[in-house]
Amino acid sequence: MTDLAEHSVQARPLPDIVTDLPGPRARERIAIDERYVTPSLPRAYPLVPVHGDGVAVEDIDGNRFLDFAAGIAVNSTGHSHPDVVAAIAEQAATLIHCASSDYYLPVYAEVARELDRIAPISGPTRTFLCNSGAEAVEAAMKLARYATGRQNLIAFLGAFHGRTYGATTLTGSKAKYHAHYSPLLPGVYHVPYGSTGLDELEQRVFRRLMPAEEFAAVFVEPIQGEGGYVVPEPDFLPRLRRLCDRHGILLVDDEIQSGMGRTGRWWAIQHWGVEPDVILAAKGIASGLPLGAMVARSELMTWPAGAHGSTFGGNPVACAAALATIRLIERELMANAAERGQQLLEGLRPLVRRHARIVRDVRGIGLMLGVEFDSAASAGAVQKACFQRGLLVLTAGEDVVRISPALSLTRDEAATGLRLFEEAVAAVDAQGTKG
Repeated sequence: MTDLAEHSVQARPLPDIVTDLPGPRARERIAIDERYVTPSLPRAYPLVPVHGDGVAVEDIDGNRFLDFAAGIAVNSTGHSHPDVVAAIAEQAATLIHCASSDYYLPVYAEVARELDRIAPISGPTRTFLCNSGAEAVEAAMKLARYATGRQNLIAFLGAFHGRTYGATTLTGSKAKYHAHYSPLLPGVYHVPYGSTGLDELEQRVFRRLMPAEEFAAVFVEPIQGEGGYVVPEPDFLPRLRRLCDRHGILLVDDEIQSGMGRTGRWWAIQHWGVEPDVILAAKGIASGLPLGAMVARSELMTWPAGAHGSTFGGNPVACAAALATIRLIERELMANAAERGQQLLEGLRPLVRRHARIVRDVRGIGLMLGVEFDSAASAGAVQKACFQRGLLVLTAGEDVVRISPALSLTRDEAATGLRLFEEAVAAVDAQGTKG
């Protein structure tokens, strides 16, 4: 495109803001977007990105941002990692698409074999590949009902499992995701996230509403994402596993945001030593290409040919990107996520003391960190103040700003991000004090 900004990313500081935000070209593009694009997309701020490199994002006016959002935890290896780009180019030059539901794509089976190797499930697994996290959730809903012969499902308040019809029914983070779409799928029960919710399951739901033996599966995020980057109490997931075992309920581990090395381990659930029956991956699995995965114990994969499928799921190019991504995460990025996450956590925690008026909590594991504020207004103001300083972050839940940069983040980049984030928090805090 002729109107894209010149790129000299290696020679420029990060961040580097050279125009007002949004700049003139960005304003032009936003006007076109507002004319032709669905208004259902909730844009966080007026960013018009045209180039990415590592943790740098450049907009159409040449402004350079430090990216602590990573496309909602998608760009796990950073923007346009050369290994991933090379894998995409090599695959695209030979085979872009042949429907995996009709033919035996070698690269599809390679991804499934790799996921079997790294899955936190003892014993053999089998994998279904799709295009997104929501599709992985839908596949798991169908498999759970098929494999168990039961109809009902359990999810948690605060959970986000996607926006397709079944996934929306499971989602319990915000009422607006359900508004105007009723009736949703029947047979889905929500309880609070954490031990309180397990008490409610055993004492109210199973006793008074529906017998435990009527439930096919429970869907859980080991760390809630959209719900506010909530880390559960230590016994929650082990106790949930015991409850599922006692009643023959499948434990479906939604690692769409928390998996693929983001917490310093392949899967967040490994921090609690719990094995799921089904695990779901997407977002960071292919460094930005559309790919989702449902990995399940082999004995659960009893459904016959045609029971579920996808035209584009397991697309060869996305699969090639996934294989490169897995190699990079295993070789260096997973360990780096743990180290940089600790650096960020230690740098963020003092904010609770320094800005006690608005900062309520700092939490998370690895590069999945959340800063909780006193209100949604404060969280939104901090998000905006970060953008104006060249730092990209996103809110989550009611009043949380999430920190989820690429796993390739360096020590110096983390330090810069910490400085900019505290500047933004201090500015919002001071503005409130003056008001």
